[in-house]
Amino acid sequence: MEGSSYLRGVADHWYPADLSRRARIHSVLDWHHQNLRRGAASFVLNTVLAPLLGLRANQQAAAEAEKILISSLSTIENIWLKGNGQYLLGGLRPSIADLSLVCEIMQLELLDEKDRDRILGPHKKVQQWIESTRNATRPHFDEVHTILYKLKTRLSEQQSNQADGVMQSRIRTPLSSKM
Repeated sequence: MEGSSYLRGVADHWYPADLSRRARIHSVLDWHHQNLRRGAASFVLNTVLAPLLGLRANQQAAAEAEKILISSLSTIENIWLKGNGQYLLGGLRPSIADLSLVCEIMQLELLDEKDRDRILGPHKKVQQWIESTRNATRPHFDEVHTILYKLKTRLSEQQSNQADGVMQSRIRTPLSSKM
């Protein structure tokens, strides 16, 4: 809850003056911290970041986080993205809730493509909403996520180099003959 409190002083086009709409945005932001953040952050930490930082990944924590993450994506798709608008709560423009939740989901870019597609693939409305939010906030969206994109590129290069190294070692290792 405290993490989003600083957002509550932003311009009206991000945070509507209508008190009823504001209360619903508060609900989304409060839900986010206990659900989507717990799932996404813990999953990425225990699958990507821990090994990168030289820490042991906790497979049990990753499995639990994945359940929370998938449940959270379903909630976004079936509850928060209901309505006629392209944004949360049926909004016609993105709000601070859209920005907060989309930025949380963006860390899934660090996953390998197979895992990312497995987790996000079933959630077509969520994917469309992410793209709508990205388009509505360009070029700032991409600027804010530059470090994430750089890390993703670095991780992809490392995976590619590791795969190449495995292939090279297999080529260099002489095959033993049983003759």
